[in-house]
Amino acid sequence: MHAIFRFYRYINTLSLDIAAGAVVSAQLFARIFNVQIKTYGLMALGLTVWIIYTLDHLRDAKKIKHSASTERHRFHQQNFKVLVCFLVIAVLVDALTIFFIRRQVLAWGLVLWAIVVLYLTVQQFLRFLKEFFIAGLYTWGVLLLSITVTSIDLGVHHTLLIVQFAIAAWINLVLFSWFDHVFDERDEQNSFVTIMGNRTTIFFLYGLFAASALITLVQVMVFTISGPVMILAFMIIILLIIFLLRRSLAKNDLYRLLGDAVFLMPAIYLIWPQ
Repeated sequence: MHAIFRFYRYINTLSLDIAAGAVVSAQLFARIFNVQIKTYGLMALGLTVWIIYTLDHLRDAKKIKHSASTERHRFHQQNFKVLVCFLVIAVLVDALTIFFIRRQVLAWGLVLWAIVVLYLTVQQFLRFLKEFFIAGLYTWGVLLLSITVTSIDLGVHHTLLIVQFAIAAWINLVLFSWFDHVFDERDEQNSFVTIMGNRTTIFFLYGLFAASALITLVQVMVFTISGPVMILAFMIIILLIIFLLRRSLAKNDLYRLLGDAVFLMPAIYLIWPQ
């Protein structure tokens, strides 16, 4: 059991579970929008998410002149050159996939890449909006493979599902920055918490949890209790549990392992008999 835990921690440090979560979540929305995603599309999504997260971590690790306070940044400092090599390979493979994905997906994917490059360029000026933009880009990437090619008309029900997913991603990022705020301050890294303060962040998280609960209530009362609605609701509930048990889960970065694993939960719906 200890070996499995250490292995998953390694996967988490490398952001591989985040990339896998994006692929699984994309499959969830593909089922919602009745779209069959090509393998190359999923490969491009997984690689793109990993590239963005790894590039962001490497840049932060490079900016920190001393030994980083967090395990993730220390790992990227210590393995900087190796990770850069893997990053270059991932970019080249990702570039090759554009010859195989759908034209609509490619067009919007290029727009997304342009926004990502812009985000990485101006990230230092975003300050407390950093988590908001990352959550938005992550949600866009997850939706890109299905919403650009679906023949289904986008309704209020679909919009609420998208908003709820985006809120889950936003909560996840703000929650992590709240756990890491002492280390971020030590390493001079900006986040929502370091700018807005601890007390404001707690109230803000409660606000996001309340908004998600309201959306779920509307979906249940006005529309139907569907699998995707329940999956997204459970994702938020797990994030709420992490928040409420924050003192217990802060040890050994358990909050991060559980928080990132939340986005693998749609796999339950995908393997459930329809």
